[in-house]
Formats: sequence, structure tokens, C-alpha cells
Amino acid sequence: MPAGTARERSASAGLLSIGQVLARLAPEFPGLSASKLRFLEVQGIVTPVRTESGYRKFSPQDLERLRLALTLQRDHFMPHSVIREYLSDLDAGRDPATPAPVPPQSIVPAPRRYRREELLAAAGAAPQLLNDAISTGIIAGADMYGDQAVAVLRALVALDRHGIEPRHVRTLRQSAERDVALIESALSALLRRTDAASRARASELAPELAKRLEEVRSIFMRSALERLLS
Repeated sequence: MPAGTARERSASAGLLSIGQVLARLAPEFPGLSASKLRFLEVQGIVTPVRTESGYRKFSPQDLERLRLALTLQRDHFMPHSVIREYLSDLDAGRDPATPAPVPPQSIVPAPRRYRREELLAAAGAAPQLLNDAISTGIIAGADMYGDQAVAVLRALVALDRHGIEPRHVRTLRQSAERDVALIESALSALLRRTDAASRARASELAPELAKRLEEVRSIFMRSALERLLS
């Protein structure tokens, strides 16, 4: 057994993977997903440790902290900022009163939607650039658009200033789709299963694999640029 693997198993003893956390909390919170757990981590509700390979590991205390945070959100409609303050008081040894319920809202903020004119304004794009992006499949045509469309269109605006048009970028989308197909193949055994733990494990591994592929692509890009500029 490699030394790194042995160290990780030793350090992870008694800790839970994201799939195990979901399996334990899903009966109480059916809508819980791996992405929601990662969102709670970003918001400072819980801070799992990371193995040398980058996998999240949750302690029993993390599990109870998540259970409390999700209960406060579900039963008292508390936003994550108030939940974070409440947990901070508990961490400091204080005995805070449970805040009064507020109007219902999701712990995950609703994504903003943009009409065509709002999308153009947010991205600073000309109508023809958006038309070209839609015709080449870079952006899907729709009545309403999300933040991803804004980010893509902003990038296209910057590229267009240097003569790089949406038709030139189409291969990047095709490359991304090939990467996803590669990840799907690597995770096929997990994706065929229907249990919550397997699906959660796949949801955790997919972004990690995508990150590694992006790292390799960045290395190739830097190497090519060095040759170009040398």
C-alpha cells in the first residue's frame, strides 16, 4: 500500500465522506445534495477537512452542525447569514436564543434571470455578437438567460476586441463536451447506481476530475505560449 494512501486512511479514521453524510441526513432532509453541502461549506456553516487527494471528510461534530443548520433553515426559515451567527455564538460558549422565524427563503439564493436586453446590457455586448454566439451554439437561445450566459458573453466581448469570434470558440465547447464524456465514462460504475451515497460520490468526483483535466490543459497552453513567445 502506498505511504500516502496509508496516511490518508489513518487520518480519515472516524470521518465521513460527503456520500456518507448525505446517506445519514437524506432521511431528514430529502432535498439535500452534494452541491448544497458544498454551498454550506463556502458559506462557512461547516468546514470539513481535506485529504491529501482533496476529498472532503466530515467529523461527527460536522454532521451535527449540518443537521442543526438545515433544521434552522427548514423549520425557522433562517438565512445562512443568521445561521452562521447563531453557530458562532454556540462556538463561543454562549447560549443564544433561537431567532424569530423570517419569511421563507431558500438557503441557496435563487439565480438571477436576464431578458435578452438585460443580458446584452450586463455583458456590454452588441446584439450581433449574441446572435453569432447563439447561431454557433456557444449560447443556447432562450427567452431568459442565467449568470452563465452573462459570463460567456462577457468573455466573447473581450475576445471579439482581438478578432476572435464566436465561430472560433466553438471548438472549446466541443472540447468541454468531450471532457464531460470522458468523466462520464470514468464514473460510469457510480452513475449506474441509484443509491444516494453513490450519486453523491459521483457528484463529488466529477468536479475533481474536471479540475485535473483543466490543470493539464493549462499546462499545455502555457507550454504552447512559451514556444510562441520564445
